[in-house]
Amino acid sequence: MKKIYQFILFTVMGWRIKGSISTDIKKCVIIVVPHTSWVDFFIGVMTRGILGMEMNFVAKKELFKFPFGAYFKWMGGTPLNRNKNENKVDAIAAIFKEKEVFRLAIAPEGTRKKVTEWKTGFYYIALKADVPIIPVAFNYGKKEVMLAEPYYLTGNKDIDFATLEKQYKGVTGYVKEYSYES
Repeated sequence: MKKIYQFILFTVMGWRIKGSISTDIKKCVIIVVPHTSWVDFFIGVMTRGILGMEMNFVAKKELFKFPFGAYFKWMGGTPLNRNKNENKVDAIAAIFKEKEVFRLAIAPEGTRKKVTEWKTGFYYIALKADVPIIPVAFNYGKKEVMLAEPYYLTGNKDIDFATLEKQYKGVTGYVKEYSYES
């Protein structure tokens, strides 16, 4: 599959991957910005296949039932079993503790529409799970997937957000007008 993904992404689509993620990082939160279209999913799948790394996502447990459950698990999905007394941050941080390898990919914008600020869940998940954040950009303007170095949170949200947001200056999403600008 890796060769097929390389052929499609590099040769057919003319993209390139800039940077890498160390296989030594077994647990992290991967933030993907901008998230402006369903097309981002396919860019992500091809990138993951080319890198040959397990990358994960979470979704409500109801999605993991027949007929799509096996497919979502194969794609790296983990069902989120959230009781009424547990919030999403706690539930997802608990998944990090359960798994030996868990690289959670998440879009901090929380939608494919235009936003002016990120949601904070990814930040608090990384803090609670004590894992680094890896900024990833799908830059349709340059046809690049940019993989940045892991960022270890300071606990000061304003400083951390400012540092992370710098990774996305000038990055254009699939739907250009929805691109994130801090």
